[in-house]
Amino acid sequence: MQSLIDPLVLASIKDMPLVAKTVAQGLLHGLHGSVQRGTGLEFSQYRAYEPGDALGNIDWKLFARSDRYFVREAERESNVNIWLVIDASASMLQHSSESNQGWHKFDYAKHLLATIAYIAHKQSDAIGLLGLSSESLHFLPALSGKQHWQKLLVQLNQMSTGSVFPSPQVLQHQLSHMQSNSLIFVLSDFYQKNNEIVDFMQNLIGKRTEVIAMQLESNDELTFPYKGQIRFEDRESKQQILVSADEAKIDYFAARQAWQDSLKKTFGQLNIQHCIANIDQPLDKMLHRFLAARQKFR
Repeated sequence: MQSLIDPLVLASIKDMPLVAKTVAQGLLHGLHGSVQRGTGLEFSQYRAYEPGDALGNIDWKLFARSDRYFVREAERESNVNIWLVIDASASMLQHSSESNQGWHKFDYAKHLLATIAYIAHKQSDAIGLLGLSSESLHFLPALSGKQHWQKLLVQLNQMSTGSVFPSPQVLQHQLSHMQSNSLIFVLSDFYQKNNEIVDFMQNLIGKRTEVIAMQLESNDELTFPYKGQIRFEDRESKQQILVSADEAKIDYFAARQAWQDSLKKTFGQLNIQHCIANIDQPLDKMLHRFLAARQKFR
């Protein structure tokens, strides 16, 4: 699949609606209309036409190829509330070393959520937004319609980061809105000190909700390309440490793998779909992989 907009181009484009529409429309075109209205980013399945089925549900392209009538049948028939949750803590300001325009995880997350919001909007789903940091909570209730989608984009565009992720105890009001017939996307790097992000997600889980964890990472985290003496700083605590890159590299990879395995195990136990998004890779490729993985997950 050819990339539509790569991260270097995205970093130089300030028009978020343009990016969201371009990526989403190209993605949906590449899926050959397999996403059905009002199904919460689900693939639809096909069945033979039966008397009484709406003619609008017939896949005419499939009819042209097979000379048989098939209708698109969604796995979930009712509209859902799509909730977009973004970690706005300071660690999300980690930059991509491959971008000269200041592209970081928080930028990528906002553009990714804008794209998901556009797809949900085209499916007539209600969309809500929650941006989380200890300094401020950006909350927008789940509603449908073009004006609401545009308002959501303005909110996303104006959103900035704080210092740390808030404790779940201060989010009770928001949680009460999100625990009914909801598909919830949580975008974060999942760097946490006291398990606060996973605790928040655990509070979202219920019979009428489905939670998806989208973990953001960069090539620097995967390859540790540093040389010589280097000073690292924790963006949230401001604590600094001076290390020899060559000596620290092996321990870093071991610790990162252990942390990644633990995170994967936790999400598996909670029945949360876990997707990884590399901010140095194109948005459309990430979303295409997500939809394919989601079909298998379900």
